Amino acid sequence: MVAHCCGVSQSEYLEYDYNYQPSRQNGGKTQPPPRIRSNGEHYIDTFNEQPWAFSFGTGEEKGIWMNSGDQAGSIMASLVWLLMTYSAVTVTLLTVTEGIPPILGMIYTFLCCMALASHAKTSLTDPGSVPRSAVPQEEQRRESPSHSMCGQCQTFKPPMSHHCRICNRCVSRMDHHCPWMNNCVGAANLKHFILFLLYTWTCAAYSLVIFGWNYFFCADDDCTFHVLVIHLVRAMTFLCIGAFLFTSSMLMNVTYGLMTGIGTIDRLKKKATNTMSQSDEEPIPLKDVFGIAGYHTWLLPVDPVFDNYDRVMGFSTPQRLVREQQFMEQAAESGKGGMVK
Repeated sequence: MVAHCCGVSQSEYLEYDYNYQPSRQNGGKTQPPPRIRSNGEHYIDTFNEQPWAFSFGTGEEKGIWMNSGDQAGSIMASLVWLLMTYSAVTVTLLTVTEGIPPILGMIYTFLCCMALASHAKTSLTDPGSVPRSAVPQEEQRRESPSHSMCGQCQTFKPPMSHHCRICNRCVSRMDHHCPWMNNCVGAANLKHFILFLLYTWTCAAYSLVIFGWNYFFCADDDCTFHVLVIHLVRAMTFLCIGAFLFTSSMLMNVTYGLMTGIGTIDRLKKKATNTMSQSDEEPIPLKDVFGIAGYHTWLLPVDPVFDNYDRVMGFSTPQRLVREQQFMEQAAESGKGGMVK
């Protein structure tokens, strides 16, 4: 697919079947090549390189990304779901007992569902693991004749990437390993992590406003909480205060990382060596976090579409480079006015 970088105002499918063979069904015709990309356009590589195995893990051969080796992380990630479910049930009981209007309960339940969906996407999405076949980009090869290698993975180590001992993989633009997500936060799932923080912060603030209004401004029996629910509300108030403070801190931390281009791990290393003033990193563009599929997708826990996947991840693979070359050769021959034969 070809689309403008600022949105999807124009599109044209450029899917190319590498197994295409002229036959009677297609009249012996050669498959039409894709057209040449114009400035400001990109194509989406539709080839699926992911393994088809129905297996869970963080290995390159696993079909579904899930860190199952960290028991503490699994417990903490499950605790997030338990606490969010507890808060949703409490607000639902307030609605059933007519403590708050139904529309307020519906809004809170929706926010909880979005927070949990974002949590699931963060936990089950490959954060940007570097495959064994990774190679430097052409620009990186021109700038430096030598490149870093990971002593654990024995692979090319892109800039700003780190090896996670828990996931046992190198992760591109790794910010940190979050036990609450039971996963690393890297270039590929940073959007989902930000959405989880945003929706959780909104849930906590929304609940505190409702509870505060009831405590300070309720003057009649119509807005008084039911006696059986009041204890749940008190426990949830402490939970919301803790969640509000924690997510506020994490949102400021992530915002600082985007504005400076320095992740949490790199920032701690620079502070330890007193080299923060020598940093030359550039801010991370929002399109490298939320993608270019349109602003309507920014608040949805769906995978972002990057205008240049290799640039965002910091590496390429020989397979992708071969497909890119085939696209360009087909497009160049098509531009000369002849069909490929």
